[in-house]
Amino acid sequence: MAKILIITGDAAEDLEVMYPYQRLLEEGYEVDIAAPSVKKLQFVVHDFVEGFDTYTEKPGHSWPSDVAFAEVDPGAYAALVIPGGRAPEYIRNDDACRAIVRHFAEAGKPIAALCHGPLVLAAAGVLKGRSVSAYPACSTDVEVAGATWVDSEAHIDRNLVTGRAWPDHPAWMREFLKILKVTVPA
Repeated sequence: MAKILIITGDAAEDLEVMYPYQRLLEEGYEVDIAAPSVKKLQFVVHDFVEGFDTYTEKPGHSWPSDVAFAEVDPGAYAALVIPGGRAPEYIRNDDACRAIVRHFAEAGKPIAALCHGPLVLAAAGVLKGRSVSAYPACSTDVEVAGATWVDSEAHIDRNLVTGRAWPDHPAWMREFLKILKVTVPA
């Protein structure tokens, strides 16, 4: 059975972790969640409120991580998912996390990143010359990292599938699954 790795941490967007996690399990993949340490993670719910210039944040579900970044053998995984939320703001500073991302990028393995997830790709130094979608407020970050930002619910650049935020889940995960079913069937 092919294994997929999700990298995240506290304050990840609840839906952006749980939707791909459950969707990939449904398709027959084994899925591990990696975080800075093995513990029960606290996710958050981001929502859009009329009149606000940005999203709001409320507590979401909690869920255990399976493995710490420092213990991950990226060679044991066929693909990578990087959810958004606020977690990418701090996991991108973790050396082991960046090494995991570089492994997947250099090996050309499928990578799905959503919302603020491309911040981790930028920190790992793997965006130069690529085109990616991300939450619009992250467009400057991905452009400074050498990528072209694209306003898309499911942008594909070779092995990389990116989207803007959780409302893009159906298109984003549909495109990622198309790539997985060809390159790493469950």
